[in-house]
Amino acid sequence: MSYNQGPAGYNQQQNYGVPSSQAGRNRSQYGGPAPNNYYGGGVNAQPPPPSSGGPPPMGPPPQGKQPIGAFGEGRGNPPQQQGYGAPAMNGPSSHGTPPPTSNQHQPYGQPGQNGYSSMPPTTQGAPMGYSGGQPNRVPAQPGPPNQPPSSQPGFYQPQPPQQPQPPQQPQPPQQPQSPQQPQYGATQGQLSNQMNNMSLSGPPQGPAQGSPQGPPSGPPAGPPQGMGAPPTNMGRSQPPMMSGPPPTSSMSGPPPASRPGQPPTSMYAPPQPGQTNMAPPSMYPQQGGGYNATQPAGGGAPAPYSIGGAPQPSSMGYQPSGSGPTPPMSPASGMPRPGGPQQYSGMGQPGMGQPGMGQPGVRQPGMAQPGMGQPGMANPGMGQPGMSHPGMGQPGIQQQPQQPQKKLDPDQMPSVIQVIQDDRKNKGNQQFITNIRGQCPPLVTTDFQVIDQGNSSPRFMRSTMYSIPCTQDMIKQSQVPIGVVVSPFAELPENEAPPPIADHGPNGPVRCNRCKAYMCPFMQFVDGGRRFSCAFCTCVTDVPPEYFQPLDHMSRRVDAYERPELSLGTFEYIATADYCKNNKLPKPPAFIFMIDVTYQSIKTGMVHLLCKELGSLLEKLPSEHGMKESMIRVGFVTYDSSLHFYNLNSALAQPQMLVVSDVHDVFLPLLDGFLVNLSESRAVIESLLEQIPQMFAETRETETMLGPVVQAGLEAIKSSDRAGKLFLFHASLPIADAPGKIKNRDDRKLLGTEKEKTLLSPQINFYTKLGQECVTAGCSVDLFLFPNSYVDVATIGQISTLTGGQCYKYSYFQAANDGERFIHDLNHNVQRPIGFDSVLRVRTSTGIRPTDFFGNFYMANTTDVELASIDSDKAITVEIKHDDKLTEDAGAFIQVAVLYTSVSGQRRLRIINQSFNCCTQMADMYRNCEMDTIINFLAKQAVKAVFNSNPKAIRDNLTNRCANMLACYRRNCASPSSQGQLILPECMKLLPLYINCILKSDALAGSTDITTDDRSWLMDTVISMGVSSTAVYFYPRLLQVNDLDPNSTDVPLAIRSSVDRLRDTGVYLLENGNMMFLWIGLHVSNDWVQDVFGVHSPAQIDIDSSKLLNVDNPTSLRVRKLVETLRKGRPRYMKLTFVRQRDTLEAWFRHFLVEDKGSNASPSYVDFLCHMHKEIRNLLA
Repeated sequence: MSYNQGPAGYNQQQNYGVPSSQAGRNRSQYGGPAPNNYYGGGVNAQPPPPSSGGPPPMGPPPQGKQPIGAFGEGRGNPPQQQGYGAPAMNGPSSHGTPPPTSNQHQPYGQPGQNGYSSMPPTTQGAPMGYSGGQPNRVPAQPGPPNQPPSSQPGFYQPQPPQQPQPPQQPQPPQQPQSPQQPQYGATQGQLSNQMNNMSLSGPPQGPAQGSPQGPPSGPPAGPPQGMGAPPTNMGRSQPPMMSGPPPTSSMSGPPPASRPGQPPTSMYAPPQPGQTNMAPPSMYPQQGGGYNATQPAGGGAPAPYSIGGAPQPSSMGYQPSGSGPTPPMSPASGMPRPGGPQQYSGMGQPGMGQPGMGQPGVRQPGMAQPGMGQPGMANPGMGQPGMSHPGMGQPGIQQQPQQPQKKLDPDQMPSVIQVIQDDRKNKGNQQFITNIRGQCPPLVTTDFQVIDQGNSSPRFMRSTMYSIPCTQDMIKQSQVPIGVVVSPFAELPENEAPPPIADHGPNGPVRCNRCKAYMCPFMQFVDGGRRFSCAFCTCVTDVPPEYFQPLDHMSRRVDAYERPELSLGTFEYIATADYCKNNKLPKPPAFIFMIDVTYQSIKTGMVHLLCKELGSLLEKLPSEHGMKESMIRVGFVTYDSSLHFYNLNSALAQPQMLVVSDVHDVFLPLLDGFLVNLSESRAVIESLLEQIPQMFAETRETETMLGPVVQAGLEAIKSSDRAGKLFLFHASLPIADAPGKIKNRDDRKLLGTEKEKTLLSPQINFYTKLGQECVTAGCSVDLFLFPNSYVDVATIGQISTLTGGQCYKYSYFQAANDGERFIHDLNHNVQRPIGFDSVLRVRTSTGIRPTDFFGNFYMANTTDVELASIDSDKAITVEIKHDDKLTEDAGAFIQVAVLYTSVSGQRRLRIINQSFNCCTQMADMYRNCEMDTIINFLAKQAVKAVFNSNPKAIRDNLTNRCANMLACYRRNCASPSSQGQLILPECMKLLPLYINCILKSDALAGSTDITTDDRSWLMDTVISMGVSSTAVYFYPRLLQVNDLDPNSTDVPLAIRSSVDRLRDTGVYLLENGNMMFLWIGLHVSNDWVQDVFGVHSPAQIDIDSSKLLNVDNPTSLRVRKLVETLRKGRPRYMKLTFVRQRDTLEAWFRHFLVEDKGSNASPSYVDFLCHMHKEIRNLLA
């Protein structure tokens, strides 16, 4: 898709505007100063209207008068807009002194204190347009043969004759100018601005919707001033200034022949006089933002859309949409290719829908652009008649009158919300049949049913691309990663069956003799079914006699649909003793609960709460489908500075405690009676859980240990000769004199510096080695931390990270406030699908191979991923690279085999298969990429790099990779067009947004706003996330809840994650998978507050609470049901935090509004998108 600016040759600029809610802030430049005038200089624009009082708020107009500081109004002075710095192209030199004029006004484009130009407030115009790549786009018409190219330096467009305008003050002669930067077109150092002198909305007859300002009136207040010295780093000769009368400043007179409801004429065609619009603008429906194009009250054509001052990000090529004349398509767009770029041309064609923004059928007033190369107006610098070569500083050059600038509307940027809605509309509530090779699945946010017919369900495996390039050179050029995200035990919806189990008896599964790949639907049977050709290595293997079946006329086995391994993408084999340790079939696994009973744990209520809830929780231990009770064994240990084991033999009337004080040489004091069956020892276990809080109620022990505790659990698992999991409930830094003792090394100031990797890496290798020992024994560790201070998650978290476990962190835990979250997390952890003592191996077809892995696991070699346990919430991300050429006919195949022990103690193999197309064209690769999986891959790769690189290098690598991926598409797949356009592939139009979200995320940003432990915990969490979790973590979901339909049970449509969406009359719910906020505006309806919170006004709400009152009314019930629904869809229980507008917590809430500027000066979405455009143009130059 392309972001189209209008006819090339205009030096158009738009206001790189801060959202209205950020007015008054300085907009700093992303990544340091860019080359001056990089986004084009500009024809000077008119000064702001005298009545302007600041930029109007974006989005819906504010409802009622808001107090100072509220969202949308009264936020102080007009914002200081700062762009990617440049002097005005044709404006007076900053070295010259402007002639005195009456009504002297603040110069437009005057450099600010920090070198950036100050932009005046603007009238609210039409929103920036977003036009999807419709398959029925009308191609641009060819222009006259003598038309100069749009990339010609200094090319300037003529204007139609002016209709009478209000008298304007004549411009005085211009002072000599210093050399200026040429326009940026198709060659380096030029900017093809494609929309100048075209009215996009015109001055409204009254205040536009959402705008407090009226049309500009009166003569210009004074001549504009330049921005200072011209740039000197481009190394290009400058075109001379235009002499003689410039084009008129407004498009007046009869418009060209485009009529409403018809495609626009080519921008190359000259205007046809005598034709007018067939209907007034009021006949056309408004665009989504509520902006309407109106004609000036005095008649005549709309005011031109001029530019001036510092270049603004909107010179990327975006056009305002919603009203005004219909712009032409890009110079060489024509009919877009399938899967090709979406043209962000500002407005949809008349009568056509705009797929990207959900504005179907919006028609625009028909007014074509003036043609390129019209008679009497030649290109400066080309030596054509009609316009002399103006010199730089010739006297008598008149300046074009200024016009108010337009701001770049974030609404028209590619939106996550819109992409999700479009995918739900196209693929939601449908069946996804996996019988086609290289088929892209629906997004993770879409509800669909998978019908497995040969390829794995996308719930088990997703790929960054489904059409793999045939050569490594294509991947190196595009830098799009090849990777798969595997979730072997992902939970399935109720309408999908679990993978079936195949039992091949004592001989075990049929495998390839060479590569050991397992039998799957990709294998080709030959020789009448007596042999099969491996899809992964092409080796031909004999079929075992007991497995033989003849082939039908299609060379398929006659029993193909009766065997899951021949017809399904995901299935399981029952493994034989050859797949077990010591060739012995395993026993059912064990759960050991190890509880910290120091003073802090007792005081916070953790021990009492845990013992109270464990009794009912043990009833929910996982069991095989169809079994009445679980076969998992359970055991209990408490500890402070010593270890306490408990004999729970069913023959005992009361549990027995055995204390081990020698923590330097831990041993297991008992074997029989420690790990017991729940049904046999239920009474003894219940008695123990009642006694533990009483036994330690008066403890004064404050020092604790951790290393010996894990060693004790590991010994118990080894001694019982079974796999299992340790549940560690730990409260403080292990400083007791015992193995694994660590010291407090917290220094938050190091975060974000080159030294942060020392703080985020383990301070000792004790826990790393202990974790490796646990993996070897099949012992997984889940950490539940309840710290009030630093506990060094980076060090002690190694035992959960390496063993495939999970770390939970409840800072400043209090049972009354955080108990519900803790118990819910523990319940989910115990009940979720899980496999023990696992080994995962990825096999690929010839030409590609797995090279790197990301997740919570341990690798003793380069091929086997060892996991003491793997559950439904864990995902392994695998990087794939070429090692030979691929062919389009053969395709590519990936098989993931997971050997594990089930909860019943059965050894199994879960096989996950996926087939891919191969391509020789870049366009095919870009057409079949999946954005969410790419973000999961890049995020995990960046988090892993934290331990080996510095933060700046990681950020630069992500930014450069994003730019390279998009520049490669522009270079190889997009139609030739001006470099002033930003062209993005349809499947990657959200890449800049997500990359910016990764850079701003707490897991990577290194901000000192979070603690060192929180940073380590977030990094550990992200590295094990699946695709659905990373999608919502990096772009949180924001919902408005004060207008919910009480009779509906659906989750409302999300809105964009920006402060501009908030109204002080609304209530908004934000969730990112880890936490949840309820933002309450100060002017929300008192009735709604009464229904939900039971108080009379927002000021009376208890924001320290984290629970919604159980009030019996439809509104309260609907809000509580919504919160419950959101929590059920996430692997962690999200604590609800109330945030009242203007309270201190609001700053933390706004930290998650990722489309806005960050607190650490991180760029907004619009800023970063513009920076990406600059980087792409640098790469293309």
